[in-house]
Amino acid sequence: MIPITVVDVRDAEDLVLEVLRSGAIAQGKMVKRFEDAFAAISGTKHAVAVNNGTTALVASLQVLDLKPGDEVVTSPFTFVATLNAILEAGATVRFADISRDDFAIDPDRVAAAVTDRTKVLMPVHLYGQTADMGKLAPLAAEHGLHVVEDAAQAVGASFEGRRAGSYGLGCFSLYATKNITTAEGGVITCDDDTLADRLRVLRNQGMRARYQYEMAGHNYRMTDLHAAVGVPQLEKIDSLTAARQRNAKRLSEGLAGTPGLELPAVQPGREHVWHQYTVLVGPHAMLSRDELAAALTEKGIGNGIYYPKIVFDYECYRGHPLIPGASVEDFPVAASVAAQALSLPVHPALTDEQVDTVIATVREVLGA
Repeated sequence: MIPITVVDVRDAEDLVLEVLRSGAIAQGKMVKRFEDAFAAISGTKHAVAVNNGTTALVASLQVLDLKPGDEVVTSPFTFVATLNAILEAGATVRFADISRDDFAIDPDRVAAAVTDRTKVLMPVHLYGQTADMGKLAPLAAEHGLHVVEDAAQAVGASFEGRRAGSYGLGCFSLYATKNITTAEGGVITCDDDTLADRLRVLRNQGMRARYQYEMAGHNYRMTDLHAAVGVPQLEKIDSLTAARQRNAKRLSEGLAGTPGLELPAVQPGREHVWHQYTVLVGPHAMLSRDELAAALTEKGIGNGIYYPKIVFDYECYRGHPLIPGASVEDFPVAASVAAQALSLPVHPALTDEQVDTVIATVREVLGA
């Protein structure tokens, strides 16, 4: 079996043992070391480590002091954490359709979705490529919106040389399958000293010093053990990203011309870090997306469907008061992509032979 992802954190053994032997395993010096390295990679003044990527989104919205009725505009094609975080923060969700080119929120659709109650624009950088921040950032500025980037899958990605997470509050996931992992964890990046300070107090039960409470807070802390897993990966992020980019290039070259298959493309001015290599299985393909996924699984090729539905198209969200008027029919591009998207292995552990096997198998089952 060629898996859709491989988790390899063996380089962290020495640092993990160092933390264990120190007797201090909660948030401490190792978390600070991780934060400093992450901020350097993101090109921001601050990186605030938290316990997961959803927490990063929730905390970012909480420090913006949103009021009931305030709106967040985001993508309908994303992992459910994006939606859940907005709901947890008590904001009203408004969606704007996506672009098929980059799977991210379409700036033209955002402009139409903004109202006088909109306070936050939350673009989702999907699969390792940023949204069109060249249009979205000025649009947010024009309407006086905060930018909270759901950059869960985009550590190291950039738009015209500017890194994901540097446009406002950047929210990253460090879940086990992400390009950089701490098993569970998250990071918030920003250049705003006041917001960074509030985030650090918020994540520690609202305490600036022990039993000195400044706000109603939470336990959002990362442990030194988790940080120790991530530090060595940050030190080699360039080589890890280069391996993903090399594998993606070989996949695109090998799969070019496969009937019915639409390949992902790096958009002009963007650096793609290939968290996922996601193809679209069109209506003229020999197999449907689900049939192709089943055929590949049977032949030992790992794959994943990210994501099978528009994010709010589940019974638990129907009629939710904070998701007013959302209808699948209003987002035809997102609905089409959700029915066609299939991700193939692109992770750094792949050998050239395995990449060749993925290519040959996909072409075989699609009659190429």
